[in-house]
Amino acid sequence: MTGVLEGFAVIGALIAAGYLAGRARVLGEQGGPVLTRLAFHVASPALLFTTLADADLGALASPGLLVTAASTLLVAGIYIAVGALRHWGTGPTTIGALCAGYVNAGNLGIPIAVYVLGDATLIAPVLLFQLLIVSPLALTVIDLSRPGARTSPLAVVTAPLRNPVVLGSLAGVAVAAAGVRVPAPVLDPVELLGAMAVPAVLLAFGISLRGATPPARGPERVQVLLAVGLKTVGQPVAAWAVGAGVFGLTGPALLTVVVTSALPAAQNLFTYASRYDTGVRLAREAVLLSTVLAVPALVTVAVLLG
Repeated sequence: MTGVLEGFAVIGALIAAGYLAGRARVLGEQGGPVLTRLAFHVASPALLFTTLADADLGALASPGLLVTAASTLLVAGIYIAVGALRHWGTGPTTIGALCAGYVNAGNLGIPIAVYVLGDATLIAPVLLFQLLIVSPLALTVIDLSRPGARTSPLAVVTAPLRNPVVLGSLAGVAVAAAGVRVPAPVLDPVELLGAMAVPAVLLAFGISLRGATPPARGPERVQVLLAVGLKTVGQPVAAWAVGAGVFGLTGPALLTVVVTSALPAAQNLFTYASRYDTGVRLAREAVLLSTVLAVPALVTVAVLLG
């Protein structure tokens, strides 16, 4: 479990650095928003391109992915249903649904796959599923729900093509599907830009904590607690039930799908919320709480199924 704790420690250190930078105002009042825009429009598309350009798209056919997809859709569906009944709004409800089912497959998923599951490639199907299906769909819904958004059939169809995160993903998939090897002089600067994505997201997240009230104390308390409860408990339980009860998974295969489902909400959800100015506090608090609670959740899963 040392590797798991190291992964959380690295993330915590960068968030703390962002918080201290925010307190000292070394980046000015617009430091957080600028880092968010940098991550969303430049660094994240570059990171997604380089990640997917070298990906094995055949990983999408793995049985475990069906379990992950089912557990994601289940908890997201529960959140969306409650959000619709409570009239929380399309944008905030979409962000909350992401916080309930979109796992931190990149920052934490890879080291945890190595140290707990023994194979980093096991996280690849989840990563691809989220990047190729969940993110484009959710961002399109948020984009089209904004006031004044174009909702003609053409606008709906082309909405993903106006989103830099989706464009970066699609470009990477196109390269991987074509089997093209990107020349180093082209790939190297893109990789350098992509390397800024995770630090920028975590620093912006830390800056946003300056002056923030304790989690789950504000007007979005119910939304935060529902998202965190579904993410920390609901999704791993759903993955176990679907994996064991429907697909008959046992041993390492079952452990893999439950561990990946127990990962916390991804920090880039805060970037999405900030970019579209919807559910920002919800995303910040849900990501923070789910990350803290993921430690005992992952230890419990490893003990029970390991």
